[in-house]
Amino acid sequence: MHPWNASILESLVQRLDVLPHALLVHGARGVGKLALAERVAQAILCESSGSRPCGSCEGCRWYSAGTHPDFRRVEPEALMPAPAGDEDAPAPERKGKPSLEIKISQVRELADFLNVGSHRGRRRVALVHPAEDMNANAANALLKGLEEPPGGAMFILVSHRPAGLLATIRSRCVAVPVARPPANTAIAWLRSEGIRDPERWLAYAGGAPLLAADYSAHAAVLDRWLGVARGRDTALPDTREDLEALAEVLQKLALDRALGAFGLAQKYGLSEPASGEAQAWLRFARRMGEHRALARHPLNPRLFAAQMLGEKPEN
Repeated sequence: MHPWNASILESLVQRLDVLPHALLVHGARGVGKLALAERVAQAILCESSGSRPCGSCEGCRWYSAGTHPDFRRVEPEALMPAPAGDEDAPAPERKGKPSLEIKISQVRELADFLNVGSHRGRRRVALVHPAEDMNANAANALLKGLEEPPGGAMFILVSHRPAGLLATIRSRCVAVPVARPPANTAIAWLRSEGIRDPERWLAYAGGAPLLAADYSAHAAVLDRWLGVARGRDTALPDTREDLEALAEVLQKLALDRALGAFGLAQKYGLSEPASGEAQAWLRFARRMGEHRALARHPLNPRLFAAQMLGEKPEN
């Protein structure tokens, strides 16, 4: 759990007995929503008499080990940790790339779990993350569970983009918004984590501290694509991950240039010159947002990168 979300956790755990059957924990990427949702889930399953999870009861020990029989976590295959096993054993054959979506089969398995009685005589908890990554069939299947929840079942949905969820799903959840922390709080936390130049990375992350820490860990890669975006390097990405990173750099560079052209403070700390037409940079930023989504799909990264750079407005 992160310190800036402590008050939200406190307000939730003080009302464990009256929490609704579904929470929607939402906010920007990198503000600690998942850690908050996990802490709430542990509090619900804790078998001590206090409101906060004790960390020492059987329920907490099982939860910490990832083996609690009354807890299920649903997320895309691409986010799942690799299964533990014999290091010398051959890796299992993988059919294609891990899915970036939550599939209907996962939600159906969740329904089977929720409709079975509790193993510990308490609530059963299902955590869905990120909820907007459900495909259409999976979302409709989850909606049925939200409309007629089994007795003792608790849904915790975590979402970076709640607008990407069905309106009917949102309407059946109690929203728990998670805001970006104050900049001084975020910078102090980043420094405590040993992050160098925290102000730079927090600005680039749009104020989200966990995202800032991740960017800092990949500083060399991001600096490389920033050089490409500014025309100082001619390298082109060879992977989808690098392609998405380049699209993000181009989008943020464009937004900072547009803000500068309007005479406003720049958001991402890229110190872009206030040159060019603001509206053209805004249009380009919108296109780069679309390209960031397309970068996840199979394509030729180098050709797509050349196309993105060719769309860049003249300074």
